Amino acid sequence: MSNVPGNLRYAKSHEWVKIEADGTATVGISDYAQNSLGDITYVQLPKVGAALKAGETFGVVESVKAASDLYAPVGGTVVATNAALDAAPETVNGAPYEGGWIMKLKVSNPADANALLDAAGYSKLTG
Repeated sequence: MSNVPGNLRYAKSHEWVKIEADGTATVGISDYAQNSLGDITYVQLPKVGAALKAGETFGVVESVKAASDLYAPVGGTVVATNAALDAAPETVNGAPYEGGWIMKLKVSNPADANALLDAAGYSKLTG
């Protein structure tokens, strides 16, 4: 059974997002996604300052099994990336919702999150 925290929103492409009160969103991939991929060997991070639209590809995660594109669950400007993943991409496997986050965005339209799944909807999708 995958871990699906209730305080996050989820894209059908298996990215999660947590939007803070200040309009900053933290983005990563779900526990289900990292488990499906297997041992993660590389995470391609977006460039800080990049402007992304909701649904736009922003990077790639590679594992021993496959490579998978990453899609922005909400639109915004990249304000930070998790550079620690360059040296330790496997962090995404061990802590997908904590240390394994991929990027932070300054959200351009917080209403984008309304189109995403809540924890119950995502559990139904992946169950």
